[in-house]
Amino acid sequence: MPTDNPVISEIFSEAKQVPPEYQLEPVHQREYLLNGKMVKWEGNTTEVFSPVFVHEAGELKRKLVGTIPNASPAEALEALQAAVSAYNNGQGEWPLMKVEDRIGCMQKFVYLMIQQRDQVIKLLMWEIAKTKADATKEFDRTVDYINATIDALKDLDRQSSRFEKSEGVMAQIRRSPLGVVLSMGPFNYPLNEIFTTLIPALIMGNTILFKLPKHGVLAHYPLLNAFREAFPPGTVNTLYGKGAEIISPLMESGKVDVLAFIGSSKVANSLKKLHPKLNRLRSILSLDAKNAAVVTRHADLDIAVTECILGALTFNGQRCTALKLIFVHRDIADVFVQRLSEAVDKLKAGLPWEPGVSITPLPEADKPGYLQVCLDDAKLHGASVMNKLGGQVNNSLVFPAVVYPVNNKMKLYHEEQFGPIVPVVPFDSIDEPVDYQINASHGMQVSIFSNDPAEVARLIDAYVNLVSRVNINSQSQRGPDVFPFTGRKDSAEGTLSIFDALRTFSIRTLVATKATEENKQLFNSVLKDHDSRFLSTDYIF
Repeated sequence: MPTDNPVISEIFSEAKQVPPEYQLEPVHQREYLLNGKMVKWEGNTTEVFSPVFVHEAGELKRKLVGTIPNASPAEALEALQAAVSAYNNGQGEWPLMKVEDRIGCMQKFVYLMIQQRDQVIKLLMWEIAKTKADATKEFDRTVDYINATIDALKDLDRQSSRFEKSEGVMAQIRRSPLGVVLSMGPFNYPLNEIFTTLIPALIMGNTILFKLPKHGVLAHYPLLNAFREAFPPGTVNTLYGKGAEIISPLMESGKVDVLAFIGSSKVANSLKKLHPKLNRLRSILSLDAKNAAVVTRHADLDIAVTECILGALTFNGQRCTALKLIFVHRDIADVFVQRLSEAVDKLKAGLPWEPGVSITPLPEADKPGYLQVCLDDAKLHGASVMNKLGGQVNNSLVFPAVVYPVNNKMKLYHEEQFGPIVPVVPFDSIDEPVDYQINASHGMQVSIFSNDPAEVARLIDAYVNLVSRVNINSQSQRGPDVFPFTGRKDSAEGTLSIFDALRTFSIRTLVATKATEENKQLFNSVLKDHDSRFLSTDYIF
């Protein structure tokens, strides 16, 4: 729905009006990381345009952020071979390196990464229109995540430094890498999300094929030299180009040992089927989600409205953990919707660097059109946009729409909108939102808003076997990163957290022998002379 409202229609300005500290000269990437070298790219390139429009020479158009390599399957297979060679069936420099030495490499990477902080944040703002506050938080949270992963590995290694004895057999149990990891992340958190798989996979001794997300590619460019300088050749290799073209031959080769993918279950399933030896492929997947909120008659509406807005509209609702469907008891639905609508209309829409901005342009060019289809469908089946500014559009910017009453005939009831629409469903019986979750194809999180202990207890018991996380009087979210992050049904495969990810990207391996005096002396000699990189009682502080 186009708008004449100045709140929306005057969002985009002249290029020269962008504050000097956020001005951006196009970044033309003409190199990529392969086998420890920054290889010059002389082939075709792809233009990267910002979701931010600017007025230039009397014309309103997307700002050119830069260009990136448009690589072919040949370059992808070359990167695969580099990773395979670096792993070398577990005999390569990186997988055989002592844990303390791998930690040292990772610490060097963090130091080099921090030097690029300002440039990465600026590119996140321009490439995906993430607010300055959120872009800064994403970078800093990623650094914290890496440091916490290092500390967790130290703890894990200390626990593994002892020997166990049972039934006359003694053994040391440690964790070993799995092989070559193909890491693919989403555009909404192009740095943090992909690093939550890449970093633990890397530090555990695996070698990496790093497929850049469809938006947020250039934000990684300043970090490539840090990877090159911190890790042995072939340990990290970057992939560019269209995923549909370059990923298929990688999977078909059978040389990818681990698929770490964040995206749709449809794509994940198709990729897994390409692998010729499925029993050898380990998959760590974060997939579809349509997290529900349940607001009962006993909810504190101040808390429910505040948390639902945060849950539904942080980064324009473009999060797998976002609240995408809100069930509200019919007795309080009208009051809740009115208060929610008023609060949403107070959100500031604007450009990423503007102080206090909440709603920014959408990175996906086709997203405004899809959201309009959802709104039209909802209206056709009896719903209305309840807030005054809801659904108003200015090119890539869509102001959030509160839609009510939503029912099961609508797209918004079933499809993951992944954008700034807040569907509200009235219910009469608490069984209705529970039944929705039972029949849903996803099962990531739910948020329950109620101050009635018996009601909360009943809903907890109903939902804990349907989703992976139940939030009480708070939005759905991933963090803190020490908590497990996963899902049921089509929402996830494998579990991530700082602690779990180290285990997910490794396998328990043990060295065992009969506990005879001769064998004890043999082990003591190996340990005393530090002849083995695996068998060790060294204690990492």
